[in-house]
Amino acid sequence: MSTTVKARRFPLPSSLEVIAGTERAQAAYPYYMQFTAEDDERFWFYNSMHFPAPMCLFDTITAEAAYCALGAANTRVHCLPTTLGIDYRIINGRIYIGGNGVTDPAEIARRTEEFKQRAFYYYGNWERLFAHWKDKMMALIRDAQRLPKVEIPELEPLEHVYAGRGVASNHYLLDIYQKTLEGYYRMWQYHFEFLLLGYGAYLTFFDFCKKAFPEISDQTVARMVAGMQAEIFRPDDELRRLARRAIELGVDDKIREGSSPGEIIKSLEQLGDPGKAWLKELAVSRDPWFNINVGDGFYHYHRSWNDDLSMPFAALPGYIANAKAGQRLERPIEKLMAERKKLIEDYRELLNTDEDRAAYDQMIGLAHRVFPYVEGHKFYCEHWYTNLFFNKIREFGVLLSAHGFFPDQEDVFHLTHFEVEAAIVDLMTSWSNGSPPRGPSRWPPIVEERKAAIAEWTKHDTAPALGPVPDIIDDPAIVMLWGITREGLDAWLTAGDQPDSNEIKGFAASRGVAEGVARVVKSVDEIGRLRQGDILVCQVTNPTWAPIFQKIAAAVSDIGGSMSHAAIVAREFGLPAVVGTGTATQKIKDGQRVRVDGGRGVVTILG
Repeated sequence: MSTTVKARRFPLPSSLEVIAGTERAQAAYPYYMQFTAEDDERFWFYNSMHFPAPMCLFDTITAEAAYCALGAANTRVHCLPTTLGIDYRIINGRIYIGGNGVTDPAEIARRTEEFKQRAFYYYGNWERLFAHWKDKMMALIRDAQRLPKVEIPELEPLEHVYAGRGVASNHYLLDIYQKTLEGYYRMWQYHFEFLLLGYGAYLTFFDFCKKAFPEISDQTVARMVAGMQAEIFRPDDELRRLARRAIELGVDDKIREGSSPGEIIKSLEQLGDPGKAWLKELAVSRDPWFNINVGDGFYHYHRSWNDDLSMPFAALPGYIANAKAGQRLERPIEKLMAERKKLIEDYRELLNTDEDRAAYDQMIGLAHRVFPYVEGHKFYCEHWYTNLFFNKIREFGVLLSAHGFFPDQEDVFHLTHFEVEAAIVDLMTSWSNGSPPRGPSRWPPIVEERKAAIAEWTKHDTAPALGPVPDIIDDPAIVMLWGITREGLDAWLTAGDQPDSNEIKGFAASRGVAEGVARVVKSVDEIGRLRQGDILVCQVTNPTWAPIFQKIAAAVSDIGGSMSHAAIVAREFGLPAVVGTGTATQKIKDGQRVRVDGGRGVVTILG
């Protein structure tokens, strides 16, 4: 490392200023999310993988519930030996995180013994426990679906009085809200029950390979677990099925690019039996597979395909055209499986002892058993359940808006979950005593102020990291998931030293070389700008963007490591990809021609 790099550091948290005019909006985030003076002594990085945009007040419950659950799984349940949970802070709507490591050898040894008793039991009973997990998640989903509609009558219905129920309707507002929150926190507990163990099995195999085969690349090890069957890919599989059925039924000419979902559905209804037959097929796909959000599900405005059919219907014409041209629509699973089989066999032959070969077989076998959960759980947790959660909160927004608390139902997401409960109690009190609620005079100006703050924060970039630069990054999950390495941090620090360089380096996520026009996409709303053969350049992708992979020639992201969702999805679709570049969306201009070398991890700006 150069002396220049050594002398540099990222800004301290205390040096970041709240953008002028947004101070009250910043202060509205709970106290435990705010930076303190002591935080200057720690390293933090901006979690743009999961939270790429400023967070509305209510949406921060996602970070709160997730990090509570992640920490519990790491620290108290499975007792990972060298890492505890994650601390998080928020400034100008941006969420920074910092890991808590374990460095004392005696404590690591103690936790290792605990880990063996706990994690090894899960590994030994994975299939049974995972089947139980699915039952628990489906029960949680059904409970959420059965929650009563949020409403409050003018007078208590006579049937309630005659039944001697003894509990008035205003009480159930609080009951439903608290059950909604409890279900969301519980979902995140389930989310992390297996996740870190799935990563752990892969990381153990990864470390073995790195020691046994010093020249092996991260991408090669990752390809040894490619070709997975996971529910998160099923929505895209359903779109391909619907494209084929449209051709078979002779209705494909009605599904045209540029037509709205409503227009297409109406034209199919008017077509008679073939159109109605296709719409029945659509209904089969929608329940449950369209319960998937257009984003990662961490923002209330990441609506599901069922809520807004725009994304799936925008993808269908491309799939229909490809199918009619004789192109294969499915993911190349057989090819991926054959490649991984050969890789596993070839590297196994390089091992010198039966003991090493037995260990290798055991570790790769475990990785294949457990790794599909790493992607598959997302469908049930971040997508299906999270969409149910935000839609139930939206019902409270409808009720509060109808009683004058704010003009629009979506305004409810500009309150914290504590403030929403206070507003509900305000309405309950007003309904019971006949006095007007106090919320209509309180919340409208506050909501407008917070909306303006989100809009202002969105205009400003934020530092990729804060605090002292660590000598090493020893948390393998941070390296593989977020792509944060010591070398990467040095690159961030020196990003402005070579402004004229036409090369950008990152993780070699998925092999292959592609050239094309760069399309810089900074939000889900901009996906529609992608055209056939474009190079997608973004902060981060997620599995639900799979329908656009039929159009793009390659993908480049700012954030992510070799096992990030972007890297996994790219490999599953055989698409060249470079992730964890740190600066691609800043250095590459929309419309420039670029070359992506996914095998070397290099993006070249051609002009």
